[in-house]
Amino acid sequence: MTDSTPATPSDVAELTFEQARDELVRVVTELEQGAPTLEHSLALWERGEALAGRCEEWLLGAKRRLDDARERTEADG
Repeated sequence: MTDSTPATPSDVAELTFEQARDELVRVVTELEQGAPTLEHSLALWERGEALAGRCEEWLLGAKRRLDDARERTEADG
């Protein structure tokens, strides 16, 4: 996020994969450009960690769904 008060990690659970990914890209870009204060850098880092975790949750869930679908297809075939 580009404002001085990144949202709390708890709201990350409400984000879609695409929302979390897009925000993570913004957070990384801002960190690369250098945040104005150490406190802001730390808040961005924490937000980035939460967003990366949310993306991983989505990807693991998608993998489970694909694995389940593959197993059903093999069982039917």
